[in-house]
Amino acid sequence: MKKASFLLVLFFALATAVLPAQDDYNCFTVLVGKKASADGAVLFAHNEDDYGKQLVNWYVVPRKEYTEGSEFQLKGGALVGQYPFTGKYIWLEIPGMDFSDSYLNEYGVCIGSNSCSSREDKPDITNGGIGYNLRQLMAERAVSARDAVVMAGMLIEQFGYTGSGRTYCIADPNEAWALAVVKGKHWVAQRIPDDQVMVLPNNYTIAEVNLNDMENFLSCPDLIDYAVSRGWYNPSVDGPFNFRKAYAAKNSISNPGNVNRAWAAYHLFETAFQIKDDFPFSFKPDKPVTKTFLMGLLRNHHEGTVLDKSDNYNNGSPYKLNGSMICGNGTVYGFVTELRNWMPVDLGCVMWLAPQWPDLQPFIPLYAGTTDFPDAFSRPGYLTSIQDHYNPPTDIHERNNQHAFWAFVNFSDLMNASYGPNIEFVRKIHLKPERKLLSTQASLEKKLLLIHAKSPQECSETVTSLYSRMALDALKVTRKSTGKLDK
Repeated sequence: MKKASFLLVLFFALATAVLPAQDDYNCFTVLVGKKASADGAVLFAHNEDDYGKQLVNWYVVPRKEYTEGSEFQLKGGALVGQYPFTGKYIWLEIPGMDFSDSYLNEYGVCIGSNSCSSREDKPDITNGGIGYNLRQLMAERAVSARDAVVMAGMLIEQFGYTGSGRTYCIADPNEAWALAVVKGKHWVAQRIPDDQVMVLPNNYTIAEVNLNDMENFLSCPDLIDYAVSRGWYNPSVDGPFNFRKAYAAKNSISNPGNVNRAWAAYHLFETAFQIKDDFPFSFKPDKPVTKTFLMGLLRNHHEGTVLDKSDNYNNGSPYKLNGSMICGNGTVYGFVTELRNWMPVDLGCVMWLAPQWPDLQPFIPLYAGTTDFPDAFSRPGYLTSIQDHYNPPTDIHERNNQHAFWAFVNFSDLMNASYGPNIEFVRKIHLKPERKLLSTQASLEKKLLLIHAKSPQECSETVTSLYSRMALDALKVTRKSTGKLDK
């Protein structure tokens, strides 16, 4: 395995290339409060969707210490003071993309995001603004979800956000937050109630806000006054201030792609919500939520509903027929992160990651204590500085036999051509490693906790070795089964 020390220069280099923003791409997220889950864990489920040619690299970035007076340079050119040290984190990197990476840091803070277009057409941007680096700085510095929200808010107010709009989903072992940002210097965040669930497609879901309740809401100081000044909110006519109605881009909330995917999740939760309903920010589930339920949700193609044009795959691949889905054509990875506050963070916080399409690949546990990944899961010699992220090699998206991602893509391509005849075989063979991992998790963690009590470092080494082998096993199964599919 490669060591991640070569990534240390990430914190100083400046990106010079300007790439298009990904504001039209679809992602899907579900956040579950600790009292709404089956075992008391905060749960974070996310499908990352990015269309066009993409590649996903897995990295572990180690802790780094900095000398007094060190500065971090944002992509836009501005400088911010560096912390005395930055924490270790797992990083899912998509070369060249501004708004697609996900993180799990050593404090159990997990970060992902969904594009949510705003109506802002006169953004206030200072010194090039902040975009990509916002989540990077949260991952490096935040010790809790609330800490990440406060930190992000300060950076947004100082520099201005460069994307059209976005909701950052941020969770730790105690609570989860949705941070809605608008192009420029306006933002608002709401905590997901402990006994509730939030479903997020690609539109703002934060509605009425109580800015006097700082336990559950945080925002920029002029959130409402600015909306009034732009004519987006009239207190005497519109009633209580509603963030999404004031700031969302026209038709984003009613967009069928957003509505259909959100309703698909509500349908799986067995709620009474109908497609025509105005979905809430969050709701109480009828029964406790498990990570396995969320894994199934991230695999959803509208099966068993009026939206399934594939007729349970009899008419062809759902990827070709069903339009916008939770698990769709643009999905490049999915994860369900369980964040447990009764265990040491390095064992209690686990990102179960499905490489590429979640319906075709097993969810593999990446523990926060992991120190490295197998060579096959990243581009050799590629990322020596953050500048490389914005200026990847010209052949970065050429398929090859070395990078695991391409094996998963090749498999998905074949499945898309003959989905119905092969899906049961895939479920039986490809998901077998996942079933084994889930069934043995409790017994394995009991042993790992004993090792951890004696030596956290030895425990991290054991976890890294054990689950790296399991990731390689999933890759081996994919490559072996590719030749067995019915054409």
